[in-house]
Amino acid sequence: MFYLVKTPSLLKKLYPECIWDVETSENFLYLTFDDGPHPEITQFVLETLEKYNAHATFFCIGDNVKQHFETYKKIIQSGHQAANHTFNHLNGWKVRDADYLEDIAMAADVIDSNLFRPPYGRITKFQLKALQRERFNLKTVMWSVLSGDFDKKVSGENCYLNVVKNSGPGSIVVFHDSAKAFTNLRYALPRVLEYFSLRNYQFKSIML
Repeated sequence: MFYLVKTPSLLKKLYPECIWDVETSENFLYLTFDDGPHPEITQFVLETLEKYNAHATFFCIGDNVKQHFETYKKIIQSGHQAANHTFNHLNGWKVRDADYLEDIAMAADVIDSNLFRPPYGRITKFQLKALQRERFNLKTVMWSVLSGDFDKKVSGENCYLNVVKNSGPGSIVVFHDSAKAFTNLRYALPRVLEYFSLRNYQFKSIML
């Protein structure tokens, strides 16, 4: 499985419509969690964040929100941001534009947010422009750093190192509150929070 842990500046320039990081001179870090909500794993994330007075952004799959609406409500009630990650976790490169956009609209019916992240980071220029129009009015958020927690070939320690070695002020970091990622997430997340807390970072939700 090939992926880039740190997003190269060239990719950011190719897709200037997307938000890759947050401009700031402060020690702010933006943790994000994809693919939830999940009753047990999202709860673990919420409890771990609370220990560090940390806020985050959860890019939720609409179908999971419908199935686990109480967990979704806990995200909001805990002071975090929820955001759109499609209804069925579709790959924008592999489906018709109309089907992709309709799936996002379905998710928007259950997720109240102006933020969107494409599953796998795969989205076309046409789809990006459509999301900026009045029907959706969504801002597409990508990332600066991938923890790699979803990768079964990567250890929890390496996920932790991926984040601490590549993140800085304004970085948007991706974790996953999903069953596939939980082993690595459970190891890496508390250590990432401790590492940056000791360096006087604050953990913020994305507000755009």
